[in-house]
Amino acid sequence: MNKQEKKIRRAFKEKNWNAIKTSDSWQIFKIMSEFVEGFDTMSKIGPCVSVFGSARTKPDNEYYKQAEEIAFLLTQAGYGVITGGGPGIMEAANKGAKRGAGKSVGLNIELPFEQSANPYIDADKLINFDYFFVRKVMFVKYAQGFIVLPGGVGTLDELFEAITLIQTGKIGKFPIVLVGKTYWEGLIGWIKETMLSKEKNISPKDLHLINIVNSPKQAVAIIDEFYNKYTLKPNF
Repeated sequence: MNKQEKKIRRAFKEKNWNAIKTSDSWQIFKIMSEFVEGFDTMSKIGPCVSVFGSARTKPDNEYYKQAEEIAFLLTQAGYGVITGGGPGIMEAANKGAKRGAGKSVGLNIELPFEQSANPYIDADKLINFDYFFVRKVMFVKYAQGFIVLPGGVGTLDELFEAITLIQTGKIGKFPIVLVGKTYWEGLIGWIKETMLSKEKNISPKDLHLINIVNSPKQAVAIIDEFYNKYTLKPNF
């Protein structure tokens, strides 16, 4: 073993990830460690629903209030709640889960200029990630459904990732619920008119993967109705 290998091994043992990042080939160990921690923590939690939305949404916003109520109702139906761990809609959902005495999970992403974990996450269910792609695996693998409130590019990324995985058969079908018809109708209209009808880039059945509602009760009802028909099970 040469000096560089010894240095990298020592850095890995001490969890000095900055040192490991100096070598692309050794960076795989940091990635592996995030997967291992995520799998180990999430596999013990039980049925959950991932709730997504903007980190910029303020507590006086109606969508913040709806996210909190959605999470509360999910816990009363026996589900845990998974969020991205940050502020805004994520904070609201964790707050609602905490109010409902349910499992409140936060998959926080470490960024240089924003996002610290919100205070409503269970202490043993907060996981910090450096890699978005590892974090996204956790969102999908351990969720029995997605409830998506108004958000930005990150929210759309997570939404379309789930749709793509279901569409291509890489994971089993689960319910995807968009909350806020006014917010989402423009996007869905474009998908129908341009992607489907004009360009024929998707199939009509792809639209059946998405449900749009206006209220917390409707959102949770779709999750419940789905699992009255299908057995809860891991997604892949």
